[in-house]
Amino acid sequence: MLKVGLTGGIAAGKSAVGEMFVALGAHLVQADRIAHSLMRPGEAVYNEVVRHFGREILNSDGSLNRARLAEAAFGPPGAPASNRPSRIDELNRIVHPAVIRSQDEWMREIGSQDPHAVAIVEAALILEAGAADHFDWLVVVTCNAEQRAERFAARHKLDLESARREVERRMAAQLPDEEKIKAADYVIDNSGSLEQTRSKVNEVWEQLRVVA
Repeated sequence: MLKVGLTGGIAAGKSAVGEMFVALGAHLVQADRIAHSLMRPGEAVYNEVVRHFGREILNSDGSLNRARLAEAAFGPPGAPASNRPSRIDELNRIVHPAVIRSQDEWMREIGSQDPHAVAIVEAALILEAGAADHFDWLVVVTCNAEQRAERFAARHKLDLESARREVERRMAAQLPDEEKIKAADYVIDNSGSLEQTRSKVNEVWEQLRVVA
């Protein structure tokens, strides 16, 4: 089995690229979905997050309000990236180890079912979490800054200027694309058309299948 990490900065198009790999035959899990499941009421990660950030991050039914948690970790919307609080590091220390354990368990399960599978973990912070050595290959998705802001604006229903500020603020907690590219085995530039991205995904897939 081939273990592949799929990463890139916020709103680079990782999910779209991941779906293209799935269409070609890859198995895929998203770290964000794993994190969501670990933050359900009663889970150990949920309890630890609430202990550190307070019950103000919860909805009235006790479920986690992700917007409030993001504000608690990154600071209020519109705050300059240089002034953001360092509590994102505190959140990552709670969440990352549990997510990595779940990712590893999922990959082991896929490998037991199909020894020749390509198992892909889509995660924004593979390098930042120190998890690159859990994978055989690392694929980095990139795009230009304006596309990143436009995609973030569309996803979160924000005006473009607010999206630019929020992307800048969140990117301050991630390695720059240049650093991610240095660590990559393959780079997929998602700045062009969908078909151009699909063509590059196909090229990478053919290379992955050779070694799987």
